[in-house]
Amino acid sequence: MSNDHHYEDDQLGRAVDRRLMARLMRYLRPSAWLVVAATVLLILASLVGLAGPMITRYAIDEHIARGDYRGLVWVCVLWLALLLIGGGLQYAQLVLMNLIGQRAMMKLRDELYQHLQRVPISFYDRHPVGRIMTRLTNDVETLNQMFTQGVVAIFGDIFTLLGIMIVLLIMNTELALVTFLSLPLLFWITMIFRARIRRAFRQVRVALARINTYLQENLGGIPVTKSLRREERNEAEFDELNIAHRDAFLRSVRAFSIYIPLVEIIAALATAAILWFGGGKVLRDALTFGSLVAFVQYAGRFFRPIRDLTDKYNILQDAMAASERIFKLMDEDEAPDVDDVPKGFDTTRDIRYEDVRFSYDGTKTILDSVSVEIPAGKTTAIVGATGSGKTTFVSLLLRFYELAAGRITIGGTDIRDVPRRKLRSHMAIVQQDVFLFAGTIEENIRLGNTTMSQERINGAVRLSHTDRLTDRLQDGIRSKVAERGGSFSTGERQLIAFARALAFDPDILILDEATASVDSETEALIQDALNKLLTERTAIVIAHRLSTIRNADQILVFHHGRLCERGTHDELLEADGVYARLYRLQFQLDDGTRVGGN
Repeated sequence: MSNDHHYEDDQLGRAVDRRLMARLMRYLRPSAWLVVAATVLLILASLVGLAGPMITRYAIDEHIARGDYRGLVWVCVLWLALLLIGGGLQYAQLVLMNLIGQRAMMKLRDELYQHLQRVPISFYDRHPVGRIMTRLTNDVETLNQMFTQGVVAIFGDIFTLLGIMIVLLIMNTELALVTFLSLPLLFWITMIFRARIRRAFRQVRVALARINTYLQENLGGIPVTKSLRREERNEAEFDELNIAHRDAFLRSVRAFSIYIPLVEIIAALATAAILWFGGGKVLRDALTFGSLVAFVQYAGRFFRPIRDLTDKYNILQDAMAASERIFKLMDEDEAPDVDDVPKGFDTTRDIRYEDVRFSYDGTKTILDSVSVEIPAGKTTAIVGATGSGKTTFVSLLLRFYELAAGRITIGGTDIRDVPRRKLRSHMAIVQQDVFLFAGTIEENIRLGNTTMSQERINGAVRLSHTDRLTDRLQDGIRSKVAERGGSFSTGERQLIAFARALAFDPDILILDEATASVDSETEALIQDALNKLLTERTAIVIAHRLSTIRNADQILVFHHGRLCERGTHDELLEADGVYARLYRLQFQLDDGTRVGGN
């Protein structure tokens, strides 16, 4: 559990990448008319907002100054009506933009999830799950902020700013220029703090990705943490990551806490200048008092969109960094596949490995020139020391990984010419570390197969002896399963896995050390279930306990990635090679355990 988190999260995007923005806009196309409607509503709301100070000027100059209280009442009614209209327009615009954002995010999440289903398994060997979860959650939510508060809102702020500038110039050019004198200073401060805020936000994103990755890894391995008494060490490591996130977030807060007051000070200075020069004009009767009040109101609104534009720009910055990470994930090559099933493809026929070579990283050879035939309808056992290539041997058959050289055929058909879904639909694998999904036992057996009958499921439960488990539970087969099957023992999870394999009725059954971690009683139940499972099926059994494969039709012995021996149990013992040594060593260990136990 290293603290060395040099992930690509640290390599974040540039300011606003047109290429990334163009890809993002693709998710708005289905809602194009809604975007247009939201933009129109935003413009109308801005126009209604611009009318406010003009109404104030009219009320002061035409009614208050003349003592026309009746006319003032009607002006107040008009003001209230405009407030209601503006509020209604803003409400409709916000609802539309959030609807647009959620539609876009739903489409993006769907594409991401579907893509993650199609990338090769080697992708998950290279990328921590916590980091992928950050892409699917935090980064997608960042894009949601851009869609709901960024693109259209920026257009509205720019429209409002230009509208106020035009109105100020029309009302009084000199006072307008006095107001605009603050712009260079404002933009200079904005550029300085924009860079600081951007860096702080990026650091927050990086720190959050690291926290998610660490949590995913360590909460998933909590039994190991407790058994090795690493709680204090893990708490210290997490505290470091948490402090880094806190400090990054506080840096962004400090940047904002300085920037916003500076903008307010500049706005106050501009307002003071307007009052000074405008007040002199009022005293000289060169400007009405109502115009001065309206001017001050417009000046106050003039700085609001500028400040908002900085916020929106930061949202865009975050969105560009998030989209770069998301699209980097989306651009991961999917595992290539074919569409059609070759004629004559039959999984009830022999399996052949022909000069198969494989390496995970391109340097270290895991399987080297393996050629062997696995007879159909027979049981083939695979044995060998740890790291000899046993699991890789069956992973290649399932096309979890693609061959570096050679080929694997079933009934003469190269498995690379068969769609993966079709190939795997004829196979079932029971692993040593059984993964169960949160839900019920029945759902874990069915795995979403709605065509599987209840009778078939019940029969699989009975034949695999899983009914020994379900009969003890109050809700039987519909009993709840905790995350990763944590509510059941290793042996109970194995029984459920065997029931699942039996329910799917595969032509080829793969057992990857499926009985290595269970007690003797459960192993006896599993062995009986195996006898039913292996009937008239091609079976490949990776064996940990050699005593369980004595009756295998053939045994393949691997050593350092090579097939070094092949034969039946008796033949291999007689040959007195690697298998015989492994068998004698395990027998001595088992015998020593029994003696020690007595």
